[in-house]
Amino acid sequence: MATLNRTVTRSAEKGGYDSPLPEVDTKKLMRKIDLRILPILLVLYLLAFLDRVNISNAALFGLETDLRLTGIQFNTALVIFFVPYAVFEIPSNILLKRFKPHVWLSLSMFGFGLVSVLQGLTQNYAGLLATRFFLGFFEAGLFPACNYILAMWYRREESQKRFTFFFGSCTLAGAFGGLLASAIGKMDGLQGYRGWRWIFILEGILSCLIAIIWYFIVPDFPEDATFLTEDEREAVQERLSDDVGHSAVEKPIGWRDVIHVLSDYKIFLGAFMYFGLIVPAYGYAYFAPTIIKGLGYGAIESQLRSVPPWACAFVFSMIVAYISDRLRHRYLFAAASALIAVAGYAILLTVHDNVHVQYGALFLAAMGTYTSMPIVLGWFNTNLAGHHRRAIGSAWQIGFGNIGGIVASYAFPSKDGPKFIKGYGVCLAFVCFGILSSTVYFIAITSENRNRDRLAASNAPLPSDDEKLGDLDPNYRYLG
Repeated sequence: MATLNRTVTRSAEKGGYDSPLPEVDTKKLMRKIDLRILPILLVLYLLAFLDRVNISNAALFGLETDLRLTGIQFNTALVIFFVPYAVFEIPSNILLKRFKPHVWLSLSMFGFGLVSVLQGLTQNYAGLLATRFFLGFFEAGLFPACNYILAMWYRREESQKRFTFFFGSCTLAGAFGGLLASAIGKMDGLQGYRGWRWIFILEGILSCLIAIIWYFIVPDFPEDATFLTEDEREAVQERLSDDVGHSAVEKPIGWRDVIHVLSDYKIFLGAFMYFGLIVPAYGYAYFAPTIIKGLGYGAIESQLRSVPPWACAFVFSMIVAYISDRLRHRYLFAAASALIAVAGYAILLTVHDNVHVQYGALFLAAMGTYTSMPIVLGWFNTNLAGHHRRAIGSAWQIGFGNIGGIVASYAFPSKDGPKFIKGYGVCLAFVCFGILSSTVYFIAITSENRNRDRLAASNAPLPSDDEKLGDLDPNYRYLG
């Protein structure tokens, strides 16, 4: 068995990796994988996130008035999305492995696109609740599935910029959604439909059309990838095995495996890290247009002004991810980015009479939150080893974490505008909780690594290569 402390080779320190097969050019292979995997997953989740949060754009174009929503009914419509979204994460990842990614992801994509179209045709509050529920059902498996797939293709020291690029689909969706909504909103009255209906209908149709194409091009796991040659598949599997051990792809996942994985306390710490960041993330995604409108701008201008913070968040997150990979470290980058979000929400909480400062604080909130989140996701997912632990662990982290979406949905009731003191306070508290959870996780894996180092130094007998152990193998070392 190759030692699982995964000492990086001299060539890796210079930015390259020794090829397991002499005839395979690793750099060329990684470019091939990047071009096939990253754009496809980015577009897939961009559309999913867009269809999820475009309700915030639709709200500025008369959705609440036309559907006669009162009190917190709009917030309840946001919340009901997260019920199936949180519950079906783990079952979805199990089905993903059984049916293969290109089948499961394209079906899910077509489903949420169709539901989005129906959301644009709904006539009352009950119809809105029904469509939001099924939107959460069809989107449940996409995000953990994409994180699971990424973790099965890349070594840990090269993964963060890929995770962040993929997660950038959220920030791109926010920017793209604002631009698109400002354009579609001008279709108000076309064919007798209000502008908010056209937002749902056109964006839903786009998702359905791309889902049909994606069925033929979504990549499966490395062991089954048809776009690679046999030598390339072997090279990918060997370099990944050298990083985190055997993947055990051939072994099915059962409910006993789920219970076994969830018995590890580190799985819960990973969920808490994400849970702490999901509240400010959805708080911003769902209510940024409303917050900006409360600064004194019109509906169209509010949509346009929501774009720059998203764009800056994407650029900043990619810079931080690149540095994180170069230094092979995660914790300090996750915590420091979250502190930027703390600064942003603290300003929003205390400053209510300076539009320019308040608008600038939105940049800090978006940049900090949407930089820390992909680091937390990539850090936790790639520290898990093997199909079983990654499939279950990634789904649990995201499923549990998205319960925070329920909190975020009720954090900004319209009656609290334009100051939204409660909402900003809630976001601030949860970011701090996320930082605390990341700190505890870092201490836990650092302590675990030291214990394993001491065990190895004592020459005590270690278990043979047991693929079921994954990252629980005493030979394995976590990335801090």
